[in-house]
Amino acid sequence: MQVEITCRHGSISDSERDYFTEKSGKLLTYFERVTAVQVTVDYEGDRVNVEMLVDAEHKHNFVASDVGESTIPVFDSVLHKMEQQVKKYKAKLQDHRRDISERELVQDESTESEPS
Repeated sequence: MQVEITCRHGSISDSERDYFTEKSGKLLTYFERVTAVQVTVDYEGDRVNVEMLVDAEHKHNFVASDVGESTIPVFDSVLHKMEQQVKKYKAKLQDHRRDISERELVQDESTESEPS
């Protein structure tokens, strides 16, 4: 998995960069098809905007962002949002309790109501 970290209108320390890379790697525990993560940190005056894009196989990008005062707490918030999106998507893919679609239900009722 590739992790790309970019920063606009400022810079982040190496320890923050390592922290982002390490924490972003946790997304693989929730969904193993994650291929790339892009983290963008944008400093706007005294505010920090963190955006995360996650590419997964056979799926459009997942996107999460947040704004706050400090870089690490805002990143943690964005990571939590991303974890929720990835978990929800994986659960949707692995839904073993799939309900019968309305079309199948109508077809079953119509075949039962027809006399033999």
